Amino acid sequence: MMNSIMRNKGKFFVILFWILAWEIGSLIIDQEIYLPSPHAAFSALINLLTSEETYITIFYSTYRTLAGFFLSCLSGIMLGIVCGIRKPLYDLFNPLIIIMRTVPVMSIIIIAIMWFKDNNVPIFVAFLMCFPIIWTNTVTGIRSTDVKLLEMCQVYKIKKLRVIKSVYLYSSLPYIQAGMISALGIGWKVTSAAEVLSLPKYSIGRFLYDSKVYLEIPDLFAWTIIIISLSFLFEGLLKFIFRSGDQHD
Repeated sequence: MMNSIMRNKGKFFVILFWILAWEIGSLIIDQEIYLPSPHAAFSALINLLTSEETYITIFYSTYRTLAGFFLSCLSGIMLGIVCGIRKPLYDLFNPLIIIMRTVPVMSIIIIAIMWFKDNNVPIFVAFLMCFPIIWTNTVTGIRSTDVKLLEMCQVYKIKKLRVIKSVYLYSSLPYIQAGMISALGIGWKVTSAAEVLSLPKYSIGRFLYDSKVYLEIPDLFAWTIIIISLSFLFEGLLKFIFRSGDQHD
């Protein structure tokens, strides 16, 4: 209990330190157009949180992020398991994954704008950016499976489906969970970037763009705080689900 209180105090002082550094930076620059004060940014945030449109916008941006994320998890885990078990399939898909990892995000967003409706662009971009992380972690987890355990399954002639479920999937679970947590954080970033360029009607990216165009810099910082908060919230929720699942097991 005491350790938990001390950790929370430590986090509080770290946050306080960086807010103070932000305040000092804004005083030195003394130009809100470049760096607004914490007071200006949090005042803008409070104003946003009193508007119904803000919550509608948050809902739609969250939907796009999670839709891309869950699609990448579903396909990345399934394909990762198959590629982890079958090396020829791994050799076939690995070059594609490398290309997906190295292609600039902006290139993907621009291509997606030409292919899809503005509402679907962020979903596609989030999927394409999260998928390689999930796939790679799943393949790594599958390949880390204990060889002796697999040999024992072969000796006792255990069905392949059961081996995949009880041996491969179980051993790769920590890798998959780590990949999902990393992918979710990246999902929020790329979804916002895609929204800035594709400008769907209700999107955080549209408001970021408008803040830049109309030089409403405190609003720009306020929307950024909202994105960061959402990312931390869903990442924390995902970690909690994983911990609950581990305790249940």
